[in-house]
Amino acid sequence: MVAVIVTLILAVLAGFAAHWIIFRALAKAAARDGATLEPALAEHIRRPSRVVIPIFFASVALSAASAEVPGTELLVRVFSILLILGVAWLLLSLTGVVQDVILSRHRIDVADNLAARKVHTQVDLIRKIVIVIVVVVSGALVLMSFEPFRVVGTGLLASAGIAGLVLGLAAQKTLGNLLAGFQIALTQPIRLDDVVVVEGEWGKIEDITLTYVVVRIWDLRRLILPISYFIESPFQNWTRTSATVLGTVFLHVDYTVPVEDVRTELRRLLEGSEEWDRDVCVLHVTEAGDRTVELRALMSAADSGLAWELRCKVREGLLEYLRREHPEGLPRVRAEMRGDPGGRAQA
Repeated sequence: MVAVIVTLILAVLAGFAAHWIIFRALAKAAARDGATLEPALAEHIRRPSRVVIPIFFASVALSAASAEVPGTELLVRVFSILLILGVAWLLLSLTGVVQDVILSRHRIDVADNLAARKVHTQVDLIRKIVIVIVVVVSGALVLMSFEPFRVVGTGLLASAGIAGLVLGLAAQKTLGNLLAGFQIALTQPIRLDDVVVVEGEWGKIEDITLTYVVVRIWDLRRLILPISYFIESPFQNWTRTSATVLGTVFLHVDYTVPVEDVRTELRRLLEGSEEWDRDVCVLHVTEAGDRTVELRALMSAADSGLAWELRCKVREGLLEYLRREHPEGLPRVRAEMRGDPGGRAQA
C-alpha cells in the first residue's frame, strides 16, 4: 500500500509539472503574437486544469497499480469520480474560452452593431444550453459509478413510459420555455440590446436565459417575461433589422398657419440638431378637423434614444416658432356675432 501512495504522490507532482509547462508555453505564445485564444485559455482553464491534470495522472497511475495491489478499488472509484467532476469543470470553463474568442471579434460598443448583437445572443444561449447538458451528463456519470444507483436506474427504466408521461405533463411549461429558448437562438426574433415594446413598456433586452427574458425599461425597472412570450405573443422590435427609427411630432394648429414656413423651420431645426442623421425630413398636413388642422413632422435618427431626444427638441422648437412668428396660427375658438331685431348682439 505504501508503494501505491508513493506512486500517487509522484503522479500528482508530475501533473503539476505538466500544468506548469503547458501554461508557461501559453504565456509565451500570448506575449509573442498578442492573440485572443491564449489569454482566454490562461484566464478560464488555469484553475480547473490545475486540478484535472494531477487527478488524471493519479488515476492512470492508480489504475496501473491496482492490478498488482489488492484493496485499491475504493481509491480507484474516488479518483474516477473526481476525474469526472474535474473534466466537467474543465468543459464548463472551455465554454467561457469559446465565448471570449468569438465575442472579441464581434463588438457591440460600435454604432452599427446589428450583426454583433446577433452573434452575442446566439453564443450566450448556446453556452447556457451546453452548461445544462454538461452538468446533467456529469451528474449521471457520477451516479452510475455507484452500484445501488445503477440497480435503481434499471428498475426505473421498466416504468419509463408512465413516468415520462407524468413528468412531461408536470413540466409542460418548463419544457415549452426550453424549446422556445432553442427557437429564439436559431430564429432570433429578439437579440441582446434590442429595443422592444412589450406589455405597453419601452425598453431594451438586457438578458436572455433558457426560461425567461429580462427587459430593462426606460426608467430602469426590469420586466421579467417567460421566454415563450416572445414566440407566442405579438410585440414590437424597433431594431430587428436596423437601429435606425423614424420619429414623429404632431401639431394641431389653426387653418391660417403658413404650412410652407413651418416646413422650412422644421428643416432649420433638424439641420441644427446633432441627433438628426440627415436622412428623413418631412412635414405633411395629415388631418383637417372642424377647428384645427393636424401637422405631422417626420424625422429620422440613428437609434430610438436619439429619436426621442430629437422629437422633444423639434416639438419645443416648432411651438416656440409658432408662438413667436405666427401666433395667429395657434388653435383658437371663433365666434360669430349677430344682431337681433331688438338691437341686441347675439353670439
